[in-house]
Amino acid sequence: MHPDQRAAVSQQDYCPPGSVKSSDQGQGFKGSGVAMSNLSAEDKAELQLLLKQLLRSINDRIADAESTKCAEEILLHLEETDKNFHNYEFVRYLRQYVEGSLGTVVEEETKSLTRGDGKHGIGTGVDTLIHAVIQSTRDSTEYQQMMQNLKNTMTMVVQSLINKFEEDQMKKEEMLKEKQHGQSNSQLTDNCSDSDSSFNQSYAFIRQEQLQALADKLDSSRPQEMRWEALQALCCVNPADVLSCECWSSLQRNLCTALTDPDLSDDVLQFFAKSFSSSPLNVTREIYTSLAKCVESSFMSQKQSFPSGSATIDVNRPEISRLLKQIRLMNDFQKEVTTIWIRHPEKYMEEVIESTLYLLSFHHKHIPASPATEKVLEPIHLLALLDIKATWFKKWMHGCYSRTVVLRLLEKKYKSVVVAALQQCIHYSESCERSTNETTNPESADQQSIGSVQRGVYSLKELEYAVFVHSLCLLGKLLIYNNGRKLFPIRVSERKDPVGLTDLVVILINIMYQHPKPTHSDTSETDFLSPSCLVMEVLWMICERTECAADCLYPTPVIETLLSPVIALLNGQQTKFKFPAATLTLIADILARVANTDRGLALFLYENNLVVAHSERTFPAHVVVQLTLRLLENKLSTISEFDMSHSLCGAFIFVCRQIYNTCEGLQVLRPYGLHKAIAAAWKRTSSLSERVPTPVPGATSGGATHELQDMEETLLDSLLNFAATPKGLLLLQQTGAIKDCVSYMFSRFTKKLQVSRCEKFGYGVMVTQVAATAPGVAALHGSGFVKAMAVELWSVLECGRDDVGVVHPKPTPMDPIDGSCLKSFLSFVNLLSSSRSVWELLGRQPLANKSEYTLREMPTSIPDLIDRLIAVNSDAKIHSLFHYEQSHTFGLRLLSVLCSNLDSFLLLESQYYICSMLLKSQRENVRQLNTDDGEFIIDNLSVERNHVLVRVSVVGGPSERKLPPRALQEGEDPYPWPMFSSYPLPNCYILNPTKSPQNSPDSEIGTLPPLYEDLKNEENWMEICRRQYSKAMTSKPNMITGKVLADLLEKVVAHLSNSSTECFFPPAQYTAEEKSVTSVVLSSVEQLGINTCLRYGSDLKLLTDNAVNDSTLLMKHIKIFLSTQKVKTASELITQQEGYPGYDWLASTVFLIMAGDMNRSLGLLLNLSSLLTSAFIWPARIEASVHFPVEVAGSGIPPLYWCTAHYVEMLLKAEVPLVHSVFRMSGFTPSQMCLHWLTQCFWNYLDWTEICHYISTCVVMGPDYQVYMCVSIFKHLQPDILQLTQSQELQVFLKEDPIRGFEVGDYLPFMEELERSYRHIVLTDMKTISNSVQ
Repeated sequence: MHPDQRAAVSQQDYCPPGSVKSSDQGQGFKGSGVAMSNLSAEDKAELQLLLKQLLRSINDRIADAESTKCAEEILLHLEETDKNFHNYEFVRYLRQYVEGSLGTVVEEETKSLTRGDGKHGIGTGVDTLIHAVIQSTRDSTEYQQMMQNLKNTMTMVVQSLINKFEEDQMKKEEMLKEKQHGQSNSQLTDNCSDSDSSFNQSYAFIRQEQLQALADKLDSSRPQEMRWEALQALCCVNPADVLSCECWSSLQRNLCTALTDPDLSDDVLQFFAKSFSSSPLNVTREIYTSLAKCVESSFMSQKQSFPSGSATIDVNRPEISRLLKQIRLMNDFQKEVTTIWIRHPEKYMEEVIESTLYLLSFHHKHIPASPATEKVLEPIHLLALLDIKATWFKKWMHGCYSRTVVLRLLEKKYKSVVVAALQQCIHYSESCERSTNETTNPESADQQSIGSVQRGVYSLKELEYAVFVHSLCLLGKLLIYNNGRKLFPIRVSERKDPVGLTDLVVILINIMYQHPKPTHSDTSETDFLSPSCLVMEVLWMICERTECAADCLYPTPVIETLLSPVIALLNGQQTKFKFPAATLTLIADILARVANTDRGLALFLYENNLVVAHSERTFPAHVVVQLTLRLLENKLSTISEFDMSHSLCGAFIFVCRQIYNTCEGLQVLRPYGLHKAIAAAWKRTSSLSERVPTPVPGATSGGATHELQDMEETLLDSLLNFAATPKGLLLLQQTGAIKDCVSYMFSRFTKKLQVSRCEKFGYGVMVTQVAATAPGVAALHGSGFVKAMAVELWSVLECGRDDVGVVHPKPTPMDPIDGSCLKSFLSFVNLLSSSRSVWELLGRQPLANKSEYTLREMPTSIPDLIDRLIAVNSDAKIHSLFHYEQSHTFGLRLLSVLCSNLDSFLLLESQYYICSMLLKSQRENVRQLNTDDGEFIIDNLSVERNHVLVRVSVVGGPSERKLPPRALQEGEDPYPWPMFSSYPLPNCYILNPTKSPQNSPDSEIGTLPPLYEDLKNEENWMEICRRQYSKAMTSKPNMITGKVLADLLEKVVAHLSNSSTECFFPPAQYTAEEKSVTSVVLSSVEQLGINTCLRYGSDLKLLTDNAVNDSTLLMKHIKIFLSTQKVKTASELITQQEGYPGYDWLASTVFLIMAGDMNRSLGLLLNLSSLLTSAFIWPARIEASVHFPVEVAGSGIPPLYWCTAHYVEMLLKAEVPLVHSVFRMSGFTPSQMCLHWLTQCFWNYLDWTEICHYISTCVVMGPDYQVYMCVSIFKHLQPDILQLTQSQELQVFLKEDPIRGFEVGDYLPFMEELERSYRHIVLTDMKTISNSVQ
């Protein structure tokens, strides 16, 4: 034992007596005396045992001490810090000894002091008495004698412990020496590591001359015994001292020499392992490079090889076992060093990396291989056995700090490492092709054995397979980085042309083809080492990175390789695969991942790069959907029924799903009728699963039953994904499976299951798309989705979470919508965004208005929520709410969003009299109820009610009305906006309209000269008109308003309706007698709509006093005319049973444009009804139209949604991608806002001038300009959309806020660009709306 170590132990062992000596614990003890001066041998042994037990109990505390002084402090304060202090046997022994030695003295002193006489008399205080007894006892002769005996005895006991410790150490060293000399070389096992026990080592200090002596003893000329002893001593020294000594170079050389000695190799590795675990990188990198050089020298000198036909190689042979241990230690260091080298200079890291790459590459430089006669054992063989998936390389490539150095060295100096890995993959691929016709799989056994239990004997094929796996993982990691791909193309032997990225990926795909995992085979723990799994991992990594996929997967040769088996099957050719279904399933997996990216989807849809037959080229998407249809219809004769499993069909449907759940993809696949084929297959599978007998207890259910159930869910899920786009939702509705699909979605939603492995944002977008239509929201309601939302909202709003312990009261929320309720609030905004959804859920649904509500009564529907949260008009409703103000505020905020849709507001007002209820609540919210001039109480609820009342009472764009804010402001008057409890409302909320310039006839003629030319003499009058209109809109847009606008619309509509080429619907043949018109009864919704129109026209100063009668008469005429244009349907939807669900805002807009002239308005509308434009800008005209197929007319989904909104989403993705991505992440959809804006003709969102320009632009320029205008608005709002999405205010902003700063004339050039790019798609599809849906 080193003297310094012995001193440290002695100091620690002496601490307990010190603690007794310095403590003041000797009071009030009783007991018999224990004589320590004459201890027997048995007593000393017992005392030693007790002391040992104490030291072992507190060993952790002492070990954590930073120094000897700290250890002493721990022992001195042990009673204060250790709750078990008085339970230690040694402490009990000392206590008994103290009681026996001083018990009599303490009793006598106590009696003497409590008598109160003599010189020792003291007061009666207990503390004073104890202090006096202690002081007297410590001054006594007995105490001094006890301490002296205790010190002598403990010194003797501690010295005995030290002597015994040294004897034990010497015995251990002798036994270890005998064991080391007597044992043979240990065999290698997978779970052993030379660094396993290298932590928490204690080292002795050593001088430079001692290290020099050790270096001399390690010289190869010295006796074996001396070298071994020197190694043992070296292992006890701090490695940092060894590497910093002056003799390190000679010591290093001797260590490397000893490493080749079978008897000394393990000791050298032990020293290296300890160095790796306890030294910084500047020390360990020298040891690592030394070890790498030693391994290199061993391979160079021994030249391990075996004949090419050799059956096995035994890694337990001494020379191979030593190399394997050395490489194992290197590999352990390689995997751990990444966590520390960023804290050191780059040159240290570079030395480690370069020495590794040199070791892996030197054989290719210096040893000419002779494959025909023998195979040379290389470091890569042993490294692959130890780290078959190249974990070390993956860790090195993970961080940019090390990846940069690795790639630079590979490019400049060690490209042979990459060449060797590439050659290994090529060799394996070629061997696979040669063994294709064999009945057994030659590599399967290699794969099984490599990954199975540990062994010591490996065949050459197994070693080569391990190197192949290692090389494949290394190449795969290189491919995903840009600089790694720059290493290609690479020249390899036996190949004329260099191997590029495309060639490599094709080679990997061919390997996957040769050895797929059969779909019906059992899984095993070695699957991760199968060729197909390994290749799939590489391809998955490539798919996840855009640039990498573009370089490696998207080139034509790769796509051809992936789809060549599919094309062969479509051409009726027999596949050469052993397991066709398994191979095709893997192909489908890769194709789905490619199609899930924007670039990959564009490749599938628009790149005509596949040769099908006879030089005919086609698109990848067409090939995939054709095979999918054949699989669905079981029309692939080249694949047996056993191979053609349901999983194969589901895999290719999933590929198609990545395509048709986008607008542009659905556009390509729609002609194939894939939705019909999937629906038919689902109905067949569903009927088969219903015939499966009920399981009997104890009987095992067959796999066929589960397979049918899985296939049924796969088909239903695939149908559901059509609802991701507006047009796809119509196709889903046409299949008749929408209710089943929504129920399936709800079941997955409640289980919080992922949509699919390629979907990141859950079911939010899909639920919003479905909720935008009447049949969709009816299916949501029927599935229980709406009820679940209502219950969840009530739980967070009124009940709180059950799993949160009530430690303190819930804080009062500072925001109107608390964070815990925000998610539910936005869910209801999405659900009720469309007026058709509101009509379907609330139509003919009265409110409960009970006289009493129990506290346990929870709302389960939308009418219930309105009754409890919005229409809080009785004390019973108020008392039923635990959080009245917060809950009612939530309801008013939701009401404000609902009322931003004018059709939804009209329904709420006509059924529930929302305005009267709010005005009544305002009247009651005054300081003095019974007075006429009572002052309003300004609180959260009154401010919210005032905002809603102004919103629903005033119509206008951003510069035509002023909505009061919801927040108070600083100052003497926190809320300067006047409140009201009856109509009319204060004038401050109605802004003066922007006055249009009064143009003279000359200026009007100069603006649009074609209006005043003879139409008969101009064949291209419409083209001239469009050019002039575009010019006027971009230069002087305010000129196209008032009388100019009315004349323009009249003449353009008359011209188009008289043209046979422009007339899309049959011309209107309308005649109505005055008596029949006056007898028409308008609904309450229509009457409220007329009043809203008249208020708006009055505020704009466009109408005269007779406007009331004229407006009513116009609406009656239009109602009669439209009733002749509708088809009767058997739909159960509420929106399909009572005419158009809403108000005809286009008719009112035309009425205002014509300044209240009923005859001109009616004439314009009748002429407009024959034009294609009317199908999109006039929703009421096309509702359940006779010009549509019956199934489309009765679907309850308007063309404004499945055509216009569909193309808005498609163009947004291409033209304004950031906005498209934001919508997808938020769970809201652009189609819902488009439906909202367009249904009410942008009322409340644009100023009157821009509304007129929207109508005129769609009429003059074409109906597709409706799509372009919506895209332009989203482009205009992009900064606000991006900003407000982060604060989760996107939906509320788009619904409640007007579109500020948008002018049609400013964006008309952008719309014309969109026309040039997309009119051939958009307008062409618009012209097919009257055809049957495919």
